[in-house]
Amino acid sequence: MVSERSVVHAGAEVLVASNRGPVSYALGEDGALTAKRGGGGLVSGLSSIGPETDAVWVCAALGEGDREAVRRTGDALDPADTGGQRVRMLDIPSHVHADAYNGIANSVLWFVHHMLYQTPLEPVFDAEFRRQWGAYEAYNHAFAKALADEAGPHAAVLVQDYHLALVPGMLRALRPDLRIAHFSHTPWAPPEYFRMLPDGIAEQLLRGMTGADQLGFLTHRWADAFRACCAEVLGGTGGARLGVYGLGADAGFLRERSRRADVDERLAALREQIGTGPDGAARRSIVRVDRTELSKNIVRGLRAYRELLVDRPEWRERVVHVAFAYPSRQDLAVYREYTAQVGRLAEEINAEFGTAGWRPVVLHVKDDFARSLAAYRLADVALVNPIRDGMNLVAKEIPVVSEEGCVLVLSREAGAHEELGAAALTVNPYDVSGTARALHEALSMKAGERAERTERLAAAATALPPARWFMDQLRALQAG
Repeated sequence: MVSERSVVHAGAEVLVASNRGPVSYALGEDGALTAKRGGGGLVSGLSSIGPETDAVWVCAALGEGDREAVRRTGDALDPADTGGQRVRMLDIPSHVHADAYNGIANSVLWFVHHMLYQTPLEPVFDAEFRRQWGAYEAYNHAFAKALADEAGPHAAVLVQDYHLALVPGMLRALRPDLRIAHFSHTPWAPPEYFRMLPDGIAEQLLRGMTGADQLGFLTHRWADAFRACCAEVLGGTGGARLGVYGLGADAGFLRERSRRADVDERLAALREQIGTGPDGAARRSIVRVDRTELSKNIVRGLRAYRELLVDRPEWRERVVHVAFAYPSRQDLAVYREYTAQVGRLAEEINAEFGTAGWRPVVLHVKDDFARSLAAYRLADVALVNPIRDGMNLVAKEIPVVSEEGCVLVLSREAGAHEELGAAALTVNPYDVSGTARALHEALSMKAGERAERTERLAAAATALPPARWFMDQLRALQAG
């Protein structure tokens, strides 16, 4: 059961609901709890509404540190840990959360929307799936109940992402007076792929989401796909308004943070790793920064780089692929194997082409934000080639931080392509040879054109900063 609530305030005017909250806790060996505040669009967005607005963030306890914090203080977290934000953290039983989060959200809904299934063998919607679906329903209901308890009359509630797709409909049944929005941070599958789900489940998902007054998507393409699914399954969106809210890079934060001393130190270390070519000039760099998420297409990116070295031997010893592949979802076997495959392929390329003074692939697997920013600064080429991506903020962040100008090689299947495609080199993410050719074109581009493209990319990338992204949705919901 969800832990007994500790009442912080009654009657919040604005509420946000998400699986992950703005703070997480680590439990030390001595029993001490350490709070770590996160960043991102929701954090800056909720902060932007001002302290005079009564706002609450509802999230789930994700690890033992979070659960211990809830046990010690109740689910209303200490504002000293949250930067002053009112946060209610739900201690949903760990087995329920695991089935809902890993069993359904990450292993079914993520795979559907990113079109990742190997359909001759998967998916299999059997009794185990339906047991896990029951946990997903319970998880969503816990959020709906908490939001209903916290919300004041006619409050605005902004529900986030595929983890909580059933919440709008459940919350509508509990509190019909509320104004409810849901935002999808992922792509949305086209009807022919979405209908791979069992008919009743597909209908339940869409009815859950269309319980909202307002549904937000990152691009017109994803909104159109959702509308098409509703037309086929439900006969329409049931009166829910659909809106498109692109999420941009936080230019001020990125530019300030990327010039701090820890980033300078990592930049010097990366430049030393990259080294100089036979002519004494600094080697060119192809940079990617990703989690080892299946949809990010890291393996094909490495294959394209290897093909570049085969077909264009003039780049040997003159370029280094700086690949940051930070392990993701390692509790799922398919992700562990994918992460291992990335490492094996990087080693193969280095063994095949490397020399005493040149390591063709510099692979880092330990998450380090300062090192990522250092890579942004030195990138000559940014490789962003996802199979499918809701937006992809890395594609937007690198041009903002780049020092000498950076050519963006961008998959047409990234949501960011809708805004950045005109100034990028577009690739089909499945076409390894085409990606290799794009890398050659990017490396060969003259400095003037590279700088001009970078300027256009940075302008487009920062047109919709996170605070505006959040406030535009809130104003539209309140006005509607």
